[in-house]
Amino acid sequence: MSDSYKVNVNDSFSFDINKEQVSQLDAVGLDSNSFHILQENKPYKAEVISTDFNQKKYTVKVNNNSYTVAIADDLDVLIKEMGFEVGLTKQVNFIKAPMPGLILEISVVVGQAVLENDNLIILGAMKMENSFLSPRDGIIKTISVVIGDAVDKGQLLVEFE
Repeated sequence: MSDSYKVNVNDSFSFDINKEQVSQLDAVGLDSNSFHILQENKPYKAEVISTDFNQKKYTVKVNNNSYTVAIADDLDVLIKEMGFEVGLTKQVNFIKAPMPGLILEISVVVGQAVLENDNLIILGAMKMENSFLSPRDGIIKTISVVIGDAVDKGQLLVEFE
């Protein structure tokens, strides 16, 4: 994993930043939540108003303007792409294959109501059987594979309504 971050501001602006760019930032801590920052010879007063460590979201006031900032590292991005975000299991709408393998069993059908932890699919990979359980209560919208299919890492398996 590299030392890069995906930063999203107010759910409107997204950009990538790396550790080197962060280290070049000229910032002086005034107290535990306030900073004086110089960026391209322009001064900024920044204050961290609130933090949500589990969601990696912060409310920051810069020159009296408030911004909601979400920061994700490479691992966070990978976890999100796989549909396994911590604390957001109730919002998972699809399950993707975490590794290449062979579909051995499908325990559900399209339109079926499932409960959290119901068995959905068994994927055979590396001489092991991997059971995929429902991350939430819901209804199966689509099943993108059939028994015997060879799947690639990241391939959609099941989608919820």
